[in-house]
Amino acid sequence: MRTRTLLFLLSPVVLLACEKNPEHRPEPYSAAIPLDKVAQMLSELPLETVHLNEVHRAVNSSSGNGYDEEYMMKDLFETPGQGVGGHNTGSKAYSSVDRPLRDLILDYASQKSATKSGGEDWEWIDRLSSSDLQIYWPYSEDWDGETMPVFTYDPGNDEEINVGWRVVQDDDGRRKIESVEVDEALAQTCPVWVVNRNSDSGYTSLEVMRREHPEWDNGGGALIVGGPSQVSSCLCSAGQPVAPSLMPVTKIKKLPSATKALIIKDFTMNRHYDSWFAGGSEFFIKAGSVADFQASTEAELQLYSPAITDFMVVVKRSQKGKVVPCNTVLVSDWTQQLTHIAFMIVEDDGGKQTQWKCSAMVKVNSRSYGFELSIPLNTRDDIVWRGQLSRNYIEATDKVAGHFGDVDITFEIVDY
Repeated sequence: MRTRTLLFLLSPVVLLACEKNPEHRPEPYSAAIPLDKVAQMLSELPLETVHLNEVHRAVNSSSGNGYDEEYMMKDLFETPGQGVGGHNTGSKAYSSVDRPLRDLILDYASQKSATKSGGEDWEWIDRLSSSDLQIYWPYSEDWDGETMPVFTYDPGNDEEINVGWRVVQDDDGRRKIESVEVDEALAQTCPVWVVNRNSDSGYTSLEVMRREHPEWDNGGGALIVGGPSQVSSCLCSAGQPVAPSLMPVTKIKKLPSATKALIIKDFTMNRHYDSWFAGGSEFFIKAGSVADFQASTEAELQLYSPAITDFMVVVKRSQKGKVVPCNTVLVSDWTQQLTHIAFMIVEDDGGKQTQWKCSAMVKVNSRSYGFELSIPLNTRDDIVWRGQLSRNYIEATDKVAGHFGDVDITFEIVDY
């Protein structure tokens, strides 16, 4: 058997990377806002149960939209009670609160400014409301509905323990703030609000994509990308991504010249990749193949270009070791001629964008041909696994979980 490599120039459409939407990028000065100052401010506010409910509703909304348990300051000020992804799903702001948490913060700034000659606290609030800062509430699903939170912040440097502030009453019944040591074990037993920076709101989650397409059985069903005309299935907000043919698995119809699709059925994370102060993990699953490949001669090879699938899976702290359903396509037309695909899993940590040079392989008249690809990733990303996956391996492990570094993935081949 002879192997040949064909060099193809990938168009910008095919190389569409999962970059964050510019409208979600923080202002340049946001990095200068001290996280501890924000956490201390929250501890000094006269919070009531209604304000705890506002934050709880927002983080639950974010979680339901496929993101982490987070409440961005931008939403806190502009649309109180709305979680990440709510702008895309038509969810309503928290209109039942007469005096939302935003008003307490504005009163706090007003009182501070009244004791100073300038308006520096108002400038600080303006920066805060347009920054990428947020309240992160891990294990929020266990909240009893009344216990006040401990307030802390992400200390950085992958630290697992930090100082926090708890509101208590002294012997005379007066409100008092005491310092406490905060770790993840504490967050699992009582509510903890962590002030950190958002890293995933600029991406469109699979849940939001389902809801943006109500024709998919009112947003239900499993997401799959398919159709013979697809060249890219980037499921994230990088301006205007290519719009492939999308439909629930339960409603797949017989499509011309298409017989099978390769999907990721589920995903299991077996260890955390970041400090718990930074939140859960955002994994990007990337695959490179040749879309709808049915060439029978070498001349017909020139008609084909590689395609890259790139989508995000958010795994919360409480989901470690638990199976997270995906049901998302990797290759829309799983033909007999496709012998190898390039496959990579990364945990997003940012940095400058770079490329992984790799290849996919196809077979024509018993000869193997390699298609070179460049799959985007960031310089600080944790590479969980990358390499080639053969057709033989995927078909032999159909519906059986495989181990890829510290995650388990189940592939499934679905008939159209």
